[in-house]
Amino acid sequence: MAEQFRGVQYRQGDVFLVRVGDDVRTLPHRSVPRDDGRIVLAYGEATGHAHAIADADAELIELETGERFLFTSRGVSLRHEEHDTIELPAGAYRVVRQREYVPARGDDDDEEEADDAPDSRYVAD
Repeated sequence: MAEQFRGVQYRQGDVFLVRVGDDVRTLPHRSVPRDDGRIVLAYGEATGHAHAIADADAELIELETGERFLFTSRGVSLRHEEHDTIELPAGAYRVVRQREYVPARGDDDDEEEADDAPDSRYVAD
């Protein structure tokens, strides 16, 4: 991959894609199975809609760290019911789900529950 493409970014709602080098594929990983023939990058929490790629020329992998990467040799269309379609050129992309900060409750009555509460959540799409 030419260096000028590394770091190119795309965003569709709460899904953020960053162009990376193809060498990521050499790291230990597993292929993420398709859902109904599509690669689903994320489901919306509020609507159940999906950020998905139906093109056959794409693969989604997950590293042992949980990071996900999308690979395509011809370019693909990223679709979602509530967003414009994004045409992704051929390449490798890190897939990041946007998260939002959720402050802990200020309730002193239940400190133990506040400690167990997550400090972030996926953005509802």
